[in-house]
Amino acid sequence: MRAETAAREDRAALGRGVRDRAVLATFASPQRTLRAPIGCTGVGLHSGARVSLRLLPGAAGRGIVFRRTDLPGGPVEIAAAHDRVVDTRLNTTLGLPGRPEAVVGTVEHLMAALSGMGIDNAVVELDGPEVPVLDGSAAPFVFLLECAGVVPLEAPRLMIEVLRPVRVEDGEGFVALLPAKAPGLVIEAEIDFPAAAVRRQARAIRLTPQAFKADLAAARTFGFVEEVEALRAAGLARGGSLTNAVVVSGARVLNEGGLRFADEFVRHKILDMVGDLALAGLPLSAHVIARRPGHRLNNAVLRALFADPASCRIVPAGAGAGAQVRAGVGGLSAAAAAPA
Repeated sequence: MRAETAAREDRAALGRGVRDRAVLATFASPQRTLRAPIGCTGVGLHSGARVSLRLLPGAAGRGIVFRRTDLPGGPVEIAAAHDRVVDTRLNTTLGLPGRPEAVVGTVEHLMAALSGMGIDNAVVELDGPEVPVLDGSAAPFVFLLECAGVVPLEAPRLMIEVLRPVRVEDGEGFVALLPAKAPGLVIEAEIDFPAAAVRRQARAIRLTPQAFKADLAAARTFGFVEEVEALRAAGLARGGSLTNAVVVSGARVLNEGGLRFADEFVRHKILDMVGDLALAGLPLSAHVIARRPGHRLNNAVLRALFADPASCRIVPAGAGAGAQVRAGVGGLSAAAAAPA
C-alpha cells in the first residue's frame, strides 16, 4: 500500500494547488475522467461468470481503480498497477497480497480502452472476479466511454518518459522500451504462429485516441481450436465462444464473417500491450519494440523499467525535458523490484 500511496502522490504532485485557469493553461493537457457513470453486463472469458460492470468518474491523481463489490466485508479496491499483477496466463489479473479472493481478471481490454482514449482517472466497479469479455475486443468499452462522455479535470496530466533502453526476453520473444523520438507511445510488434491462418504478422502504431479507435479497438482476442480442451481443464476459457473470440483451426477462421482486419491477430496483440503497459499508472512516452509479446513479458518490462530509477522520469504530458518533476517514479520503482 505504501507504493500505491507514493504513486498517487507522484501523479498528484503537479496538480496540487493548480486551480487558477491561467496556470492550468500552461500545461499541454489536463487529466481526464468520465462525465457520467455507465455500465454493462457480460461473461468473463476465463471464469465463465456473469458479471456486471460500472465505470464511474474518478478524482484527479487517483488513476484507475478496480472495486469488487461482491466480496465479504464490503467493497475491496485494487489499483490498476503493474505491481498488483498476480497472474499472466492468457490474461492479466490484478490482486491484493494475502487476499487470494480479491482478484480482477482480464483487465487488459478495458485498460487498453481507457488508456487509448486518454482517460486518466476512473473507478471500475464489478460484482465478480473478471471484467466481461463482451465481443473479445476493446470496441464495446470505447462505445461505453463515448456514451458516458469525457471531462477535463483541473490538474495537469503527467507521463512517464523512458530515458534509456530496457529489454526483457523469453526464448524467442522480447519486449523493449526505448526513448521516444517525440512525446507519446509508439508500438512496433511482430507475431509468428504456426497456424496457417496467422503465420507472421507485423504492425506499428503511434497511439492516439483516433488511431486506437480506428486501428486497434475492434481487434478481437483469438485462440486455437486444438488448445480449447486443455485450457478449460486448466480453468481457463470457460466463457470463450465464437461470439467473443476469433477461433483458428489450421488455415481456417471458424467465426462466421471471418476477420475484421487481415492482420487482426497482431492488432489484438498490440491492443493487449496498450492495456498491459497502462498498468505503469501514467501514460508512457516510449518507443516499444516487441517480438512475440505476451502478458508476462508486458508486465516484466514494466517491472524492469521501475527497478532502475534512472531509466525514466515523470514529466507533464507534452512538456519538454526542462519540465521534469523528478527522476524515477518514487514508490513505483520500489514495488517493481519484485520478480515477474
